[in-house]
Amino acid sequence: MGKYHELAEEIVKNVGGKENILGLVHCITRLRFTLNDEGAAKDEVLKAMEGVVTVMKSGGQYQVVIGNHVPEVFEDVMALIDLKEDGRAGEQKSGKLLDRAIDIVSGIFQPILGIMAACGMLKGLNTLLVALGLYSAQCGGYLIINAAGDALFTFLPLFLGYTAAKKFGLKPMLGLAVGAAMCYPGIQAGTLSAGAEPLYQLLDGTMFASPVYIDFFGIPVISVDYTGTVIPVILAVWFASKCEKFFNKVIPDLVKFFFVPMLTLLAALPVAVLFLGPVATFGSTLISEFTLAVRGFSPLLAGAVVGFTWQILVIFGMHWGFIPVYINNVMTLGYDNVMMPFFACTFATSAVVLAIFFKTKDKKLKEMAVPNFISGIFGVTEPAIYGILLPLKKPFIISCIAGGIGGAFYGHFNFRKFILGGIGIFELPNMMNPDGSMGNIIVAFVGIAVSMTVGFLLTMVLYKDKKEETPAATEKPAAAVREKGEIIKIVSPLKGKLVKLENVKDEAFSSGALGKGAAIEPEEGVLYAPADGTVSALFPTGHAIGITTETGLELLLHVGMDTVQLDGKGFKTLVEAGDTVKQGQKLVEFDMELIQEAGYSLVTPVLVTNFDEFEEIEVAAKEQITAGDVLLDIR
Repeated sequence: MGKYHELAEEIVKNVGGKENILGLVHCITRLRFTLNDEGAAKDEVLKAMEGVVTVMKSGGQYQVVIGNHVPEVFEDVMALIDLKEDGRAGEQKSGKLLDRAIDIVSGIFQPILGIMAACGMLKGLNTLLVALGLYSAQCGGYLIINAAGDALFTFLPLFLGYTAAKKFGLKPMLGLAVGAAMCYPGIQAGTLSAGAEPLYQLLDGTMFASPVYIDFFGIPVISVDYTGTVIPVILAVWFASKCEKFFNKVIPDLVKFFFVPMLTLLAALPVAVLFLGPVATFGSTLISEFTLAVRGFSPLLAGAVVGFTWQILVIFGMHWGFIPVYINNVMTLGYDNVMMPFFACTFATSAVVLAIFFKTKDKKLKEMAVPNFISGIFGVTEPAIYGILLPLKKPFIISCIAGGIGGAFYGHFNFRKFILGGIGIFELPNMMNPDGSMGNIIVAFVGIAVSMTVGFLLTMVLYKDKKEETPAATEKPAAAVREKGEIIKIVSPLKGKLVKLENVKDEAFSSGALGKGAAIEPEEGVLYAPADGTVSALFPTGHAIGITTETGLELLLHVGMDTVQLDGKGFKTLVEAGDTVKQGQKLVEFDMELIQEAGYSLVTPVLVTNFDEFEEIEVAAKEQITAGDVLLDIR
């Protein structure tokens, strides 16, 4: 329960209750509701509430203006209205394709992280107890515990079908049905090929050669083992979400209840099995063939490539492309040395998570780090990847680098595995050379030490909490040392026409409730730093930025009115939150023509939000102003 829980409850109640809320995002100062019926909201009650600045209606949104602490209020409101994924999707969307891809992948895996970690630890515990001789791998107890550990990983498409459906806006039960259908035993490649000759071969003579055992009304089906895979079901659910939206539009309301899901499954599953699944499989094949070619050129380079890219492949489920190579090598050569460099990644990931545990001040991160570290040592790194490393980005890159260095070491020393089976530390017995020599197992332990040391040290040096503020952002030393009568000058961040704050067509700004200052109608699309200081807030869409100056001022620069609705289109941020900036430094570039064509005003308020700590704020007496000219005199 957050500190604004009571305020959040009152806001939800007075916008018409959670059943009246269709969506919620926030910008840097206000909650932006999409309501089913705006007439059900009690405007005057909300305006009179302590903690609410005012209420506005614009662009189809019901806006409750809060102020700088709106992210905390947003969290408490979201906890009450069961819109976690949908609300956050709007908040976090950005024009950066990589960020959006990471958001989608993380959002799909986030709900199953706990059970994923639990299953990984169960499998590791089961193997450990067998290794200690407490019971055998042939007993019923081992089988039942292993079933619990394997359940999620074997039927992963079911779980991902459900979570991907929530992420893509498909009915969750439909997503579950798609995932279950892709795990149906009768269509798995292993089942179809058991004791049967293929009807014919597709793409014969290429790396994509595929036997065909069945067809779909004359169309050949390239068989794939979908259990345990990731990308095929995510693609299938994404396609199903598009189908469902289409059928919802064209099917009469009277029969939508059963016809829409029926037609969605009928359209999505054949496309998934005929096209999406094989395409994902071919991608895996390309990766494994590329790795084999690189190994022929340089074992060290091949090991580095496998070690560096393995975590990325795991994210997209494409690591399965290595499995046939691995199994074939062990069965025909008696060992595998192609896939084995990935072994370094398991321990690199674990070491990065351990370093985060020691470095972070975030209580939730600390709680997640311990089980994810244990799960990683046991060989299951997905919980750490999806739950910690990928959302934080930099630790994920560090784990890839450490894995690459460890992989290069393994490649150079021809690290091998002789027996199939085992994960994490419980793979080590399978790496002992059958001739009794200890060289390979020594390489295994040295590689673990190299990977963990690199990962741990790089994280300790380079990682910082996202919410960790710099002293300039949290302290106000100038307020204590500023001499009486001293004038602080803030220069204009823009070139353009000066507009009185009270003339801004947005009550939240014109009333002065959010801060005192002025506004500028820009004539060029560049926003500059109005003073030396630290970027204390930067909204993902780039339209608003907060700066804490070296003189203790808290400034808010808000480019245009309601421009948050552009979702970052037309904005290019040149700094990040926490950056130290100098007066005149470029902060944001924005496309004036695009913003105006979209129907939004360019008028940009420049506000001192902690104005009550100062005696007087005087605005320059001129009509036109140039970036760098004095805009505000503050005493």
